Parts: sequence; structure tokens; C-alpha cells
Amino acid sequence: MDFDIVIGLEVHIQLSTDTKLFCGDSAAFGGSPNSHISPVTLALPGTLPVLNKKAVEYAVKLGLSLGCEINKHSFFDRKHYFYPDLPKGYQTSQSSNPVCLGGGIKVNVEGEEKYLAIHHIHLEEDAGKSIHDADPKYTCIDLNRAGVPLMELVTEPVLSSSAEAFAFLTELRKLVRWIEVCDGNMEEGSLRCDANVSIKPKGAVQLGTKVEVKNLNSIRNVRRAIDAEVERQVKLVTSGGAVVQETRGYDADKNITLGQREKELANDYRYLPCPDLPPFEITKEELVRVKATIPKLPQFLYDNYVNEYQLPAQDAQVLTEEKSISDFFNTVAGKNNNYKAVANWILGPVKSLLNEKSVGIEELALSPEKLSDIIDLVASGAVNFSTASGKLLPAILGNDKDVKALASELGLVQVNSESDIEVWVDEVLAKMQDKVAEYKKGKKGLIGLFVGEVKKISKGKADPKKTTDILQQKLQ
Repeated sequence: MDFDIVIGLEVHIQLSTDTKLFCGDSAAFGGSPNSHISPVTLALPGTLPVLNKKAVEYAVKLGLSLGCEINKHSFFDRKHYFYPDLPKGYQTSQSSNPVCLGGGIKVNVEGEEKYLAIHHIHLEEDAGKSIHDADPKYTCIDLNRAGVPLMELVTEPVLSSSAEAFAFLTELRKLVRWIEVCDGNMEEGSLRCDANVSIKPKGAVQLGTKVEVKNLNSIRNVRRAIDAEVERQVKLVTSGGAVVQETRGYDADKNITLGQREKELANDYRYLPCPDLPPFEITKEELVRVKATIPKLPQFLYDNYVNEYQLPAQDAQVLTEEKSISDFFNTVAGKNNNYKAVANWILGPVKSLLNEKSVGIEELALSPEKLSDIIDLVASGAVNFSTASGKLLPAILGNDKDVKALASELGLVQVNSESDIEVWVDEVLAKMQDKVAEYKKGKKGLIGLFVGEVKKISKGKADPKKTTDILQQKLQ
């Protein structure tokens, strides 16, 4: 029996604000346990929340970037259920009036482009952390994370494979980092994902019973957990069993999902409008202001690189993976219209240097102007690519000298004089008579050996093309 897989994702995105959602406590990751707290975080009697305006701006910024409709009039609700690490006994969240509605993300899965729709994005506070292995008898509670602002992004149930979930989360993490609302660090819990998974007979209209797999802490594990849960449900149904609506965890070591508790229904949460927080309005002027802070987005730049700059799709994809790399490329491309060469240099020698030094491009001490000058120098034939990337590029880092002057000083400028190259060629052929004889008998591949020898004795100065031409003439 064949099945359709139906997946919906709930992604918790921790906002990069300095302070918590409803008080001035630090929202920074880490710190000694219970050091980022105050009477508000502890929910002491008489304390009242005050909304963090920056958190609302960040939610609107993400919503606009995803093509969502922004709810001009929004408010917070109380969501009642037991949280041992949330002192209030309820979570301040949004139910009926989330800040963002609709929108979606375009993804590419195995060469097929697909638009994955979002249902809504709402704001809420995070819970603290229960630590079960610090004491043999007790569970310890760290409230540093309690009250940290979150956006919860809920997709429509439109994903049909773990590969689509992987692609969606990859693009979402790239986007939240790009617009600087979240660092996307899943290891620190800045981005967390729950997957709602169900199966139904192929072609059936009615959805199957969904199971929520909670707290997946890497994009890879989201993919593996979905596959494991689908496999479990298929085996269960085909053997005559029935899927129960429940919350399950994922054991990455055993690659299985484990039952935790029966899933609550919406009315179990007893939502009610929060009496301590007034509704908030998002004006047209605020929308315009926030929209002006959104940089050019990866999809826009990708299309521009492919259509305007005529770059291969693979180059455009890699250039738009990190905003700092894209920004650097854009600056160099603004000075040098040899766009393919610019891309080749950034994705080749420059990225190699970044990996070697374990730094970001903003830390490399390479100005866009210097890289553009190197590209022009290679295009003019004054320096070959190998020498420029291996010697000139490392030498120019943090160096104020003119690129051409530095190349001359280092003896990297190529010799184009036929008479000079001919002297080197004659020297090589004279000492390699046996190889010359082999070449003339048909081993034409030896031309590369001769060019290499000329390069060696000329200390890289001989122009490779002219060297090859002269060699071919003399070896006829």
C-alpha cells in the first residue's frame, strides 16, 4: 500500500535582541545559571510585563521578507499548561491574532523548484531550561532563557518529504541570519524545530493522524527524524495498527522516535487574552521604516546573478549562502564587470584563504579594490592566475602598496618578450633531448612537461601561452 507523506513544521526562532520579551533582563546565551533574571522573569507578585519593541520590529522584518501579511492590530494571549521551568504557570504567546499571516519560502529540491506556504508567525516568550543530569536526585532549573523572545513560524501542512523539510529549514536559517534577526545557531537553541508528521493512502483527501516530533536540534536530525517517524507509521498502519496523536522525541543515536505524551488539543491550553498587556498597533509608517532596513534578499540576488551577470546557477547559489560573501562580491562587481572572473576568485582563492585562516571575509584585510586590481592584472596577461592566486593575493593582504607595483617588486610580472622566452625554451629543449625525441615520435602530451620546465627556470615569469606557441614551433 502506497502512502502520501504530509509534513508541517513549527520553527522556534530566538530573536537577537539584547533583552527579554517583557523585561530588561539579558537575553544573551549562556551565563551562570539564573544570572539573567529579575522579579519579572521570576513572576513575583505585583510584577507586570512591558513589551520589547525591537522584538516586534524583528517579527515584522521577517514577515515582510517572507511575503507575509502583517497584522496591523495584534495582541498577546495566555497559554495555560504546566511548564516546570516557566514560573508564571502559563506562557505569554499569540493565538487568534498573530503578528504575521501567510507568506512562504521558495526552495529547490533535487532540481525542482517549489513554494512552501507558511500559515502564520507569532511572538511568544521562551521557557527556561530543566537540567536533569546536574544532580543525581533533583532536576535543576535555569531560568536564564525564560522570557527570551521567540518567533514561532508555522507552515501549512504542504511538505511531502524530509528533503523538502531540510531545504525549507536551510533557506529559513539563511534568511534569518541574512536579515540579522537571529543567529540561527541550532546548537545553542537559537533555532529549534518540531515536525508534525502524518501519512495517508496515496491520493486520499482526508489527512492522517499527525504525530509531533519535538525539539530537533539540527537540520540533519530533522530530516532523519521525519524519515524514522514515517517508517514507524507505515509499519504500524500496514500491520493493522492505528497512529495515535501524540508528542514524540527523537533518539539520534538509535535513529528512532520515542513516545512522550499524548498531544494536547487547542482547548486544553485555555487561551485567553493577556490582561497585563494592551493590544499593539503596527502603523503604516512603522511598516515603511522596517521595510527600509531589509537588505536585498538572497533570492533577488540569485536571480540577478544568473540573469544580469550571466553566472552559472551553482556560482549564484554559493555566492548567496552568506550575506558577507554576497556583499563583497557585489562591491567588487561594482568596480569590475568581468563578473565570472570575480566569482571565480571569490569562490576559489579567496574562500581558500578564509578556510585556511578560519576567518570571515570581513576579517581578511582584503579590500574589494585590491581584488579588482588583481583580476585586471591577470586579465591583461601581466601575471598568470596561478602566480596571482598563490603569491600575489597572500602578499597583498593588509598591504597598502599598489597591486601592480607589488607584483613587479616580487618579480611576478610575466615576460612577454618572444626573444627572452625563446632563450628559456632553447635551454629546456637542449637538456631534454630524450623527451624531444619522444615528442616527435607522437607523445604530444609532453608539451606540458616542457612548459613546466620553462616556467621553472624563468621563475614563473614566462607567459604560458607564448611559451606553448614557441615550443610547438620549435618541435615541428
